[in-house]
Amino acid sequence: MGSYLRPHTLEEALGALSRPHTVLAGGTDFFPGRVGRAIDEDVLDIGGIGDLRGISEDDGGWRLGATTTWRELIEADLPPLFDGLKQAAREVGGRQIQNAGTLAGNLCNASPAADGVPCLMALDAEVEIAGPRSRRLPLRHFITGVRTTALAPRELVVAIHVPRPRHDARSAFLKLGARRYLVISITMAAATVEFVDERVATARIAVGACSPVAERLPALEAALVGVPRDSLADRVDVAQLAPLSPIDDLRGSAAYRRDAVVIVLRRLLAAFAA
Repeated sequence: MGSYLRPHTLEEALGALSRPHTVLAGGTDFFPGRVGRAIDEDVLDIGGIGDLRGISEDDGGWRLGATTTWRELIEADLPPLFDGLKQAAREVGGRQIQNAGTLAGNLCNASPAADGVPCLMALDAEVEIAGPRSRRLPLRHFITGVRTTALAPRELVVAIHVPRPRHDARSAFLKLGARRYLVISITMAAATVEFVDERVATARIAVGACSPVAERLPALEAALVGVPRDSLADRVDVAQLAPLSPIDDLRGSAAYRRDAVVIVLRRLLAAFAA
């Protein structure tokens, strides 16, 4: 039987990481993965560290604490920039999972179908890491593969940072699954679009569940610049999906995913006309 620690300060947690621990936040992935067997690893529960929770704002943007839950995000008073992330939050399991699951846990779990990842990638988010030296990484560099991240030994995610956009900005998220709720994605997409005079000034589009890691679509982003708000869906083209590498699995074939993501992207971008 391994040890269980629940520190109340970040310093205590980092001290404990001088030897290997499995980090536990909301536990919504930890416990299901261990059904039917004893927990024999050392566990570090960071849920009691108050400084890791909550959402704050300054001139540069927003800081989302690592253990902020999906429910806290949904209920937070945030601008339309975060609408897409809130839409994804409502798709993260049921109410019980949203009450317990954490933003950083979704990133550190590094599932190709993690609902929060495309949204945060489209928000140009950075991950704040504490350890022997503090550092920040763009989210696109933090998740390195299926269930793998750039976290080194003795490091801990403490926050996610979202920069303030230069222009009027909106975001949206759309997910395709075998049913409406409580489902792992076949494909999903998120978009953050900044507008000047009802035309696109800049766009960031990310697709999940179609690659080992969610991917941005730079060709589509470039094609949207200067386009009127009500014409975005018309600019989606199969050739823009080159960064994706969908696979065949129980939820759908690679060919189906590649066809479906075109429809998902068009529906997603059509939402900005409303």
